[in-house]
Amino acid sequence: MKKTTAKVLIVDDEPAHRFMLCAVLTRWGWLCVEADDGATAVDEVRGGPFDLVLMDLSMSRMNGLEALRKIRAINPAIPVVMLTANSYVETAVEAIKLGAHDYLTKPVDLERLRKTAEIAMSHLQPADEPEPPRGGLFDEDGRIIGSSTTMKALWDMIIQVAPTEATVLISGDSGTGKELVASALHYRSLRKDGPFIKVNCAALAENLLESELFGHEKGAFTGADRRREGCFVQAQHGTLFLDEIGETTPAMQAKLLRVLQEHEVQRVGGQEVLKVDVRIVTATNRDLEAEVHEGRFREDLYYRLNVVTLDVPSLQERTGDIPLLTDYFIRRCAKRNKRKVKGITPECMDVLSRYPWPGNVRELENAVERGVILMKGEYLDVDGLPLAVQRWMSLNLKDDAPPPQGSLKETERQAIVRTLEETGGNRSEAARRLAISRKTLLNKMKKYGIEHPLS
Repeated sequence: MKKTTAKVLIVDDEPAHRFMLCAVLTRWGWLCVEADDGATAVDEVRGGPFDLVLMDLSMSRMNGLEALRKIRAINPAIPVVMLTANSYVETAVEAIKLGAHDYLTKPVDLERLRKTAEIAMSHLQPADEPEPPRGGLFDEDGRIIGSSTTMKALWDMIIQVAPTEATVLISGDSGTGKELVASALHYRSLRKDGPFIKVNCAALAENLLESELFGHEKGAFTGADRRREGCFVQAQHGTLFLDEIGETTPAMQAKLLRVLQEHEVQRVGGQEVLKVDVRIVTATNRDLEAEVHEGRFREDLYYRLNVVTLDVPSLQERTGDIPLLTDYFIRRCAKRNKRKVKGITPECMDVLSRYPWPGNVRELENAVERGVILMKGEYLDVDGLPLAVQRWMSLNLKDDAPPPQGSLKETERQAIVRTLEETGGNRSEAARRLAISRKTLLNKMKKYGIEHPLS
């Protein structure tokens, strides 16, 4: 970053503190403008561009929260870091909800201030054209495969968010490709040369997850025969992807919050404090906002993780991508299994395009691979498709008559209505039975005009 190009607005009604911050930031090579209250800060932002705002929360004339709202309304792209006394931490969390980049407690740790400021202004550093990620569902240009409107919108968001240091929460049903999105975020970020470490939080018991994330000292527990570095240290200067974050316990959530606040970890059984510089990307198939309301997920951690949310559409929401994905899977599976495949029959493609795919892209890939392995000729045909698809065909495609247009959507609508009736209108339970998130269910109910009261 060229620090001489950075212009910082310092907002504090304590002259001594304001002077100290200005002196420090000027020594670091940044240009500083001072404001002694929130109202003056808003006028300064309205009058000219700034790359960062450092603002006290508690001020006599227009407090920091109100000034933050007005600054965000004028220019939401300016990162705002709030400064607060320890007694006002809850108010600082409220500032995160309103869009603040981060908050620091007074007296300000200068090393922490510098790191936070550099991260907040990382967008000023021109990024080299990133190397596209290899393998997975990426095309030759490093884009996630898909030409539907929903996937194009998702990709546009990825391109916008990737070069920043924002924590990202990726939501979507199982099998939609949330890990692909996390990978794309990393390889198009300023951290692309650093490690990309993945952890499935649902796959490990709490004590094992703690050791996996933070590491452990030799002798910390039975079987710990040597020191082990955790994933936070392994991901230093890179990206740590925490999949299924909604499955963590309250105790683990508290420990993760501390790491996000302090940027430091301790190995299990150890005393040494290790500083970590890691970007956090998380994913969940749960409705975390509902989990917060029901007391199963910490609100302060949720807003730390949810700076930017990327919603990955289900395969039913992007049926136009099925032929493109099918062609990709056929070519990859044929090469992997050394099979000669010339293409796919029209009947088979029609079935793949209409089947509801509750397991999303992952299920489609498995279906195509099975079909390629079991095919008798040179074209993928319905005979090799999985039993679940065969059963669906027998129920929905009778007498060899072509299915009516829109039958997939109508089938989905009927399934949602029937499940809501079976659960007495309980949307959370209905979503669980349908193997989709509550948020996806609500979107589909709105899409199909389904109204049903909660039980």
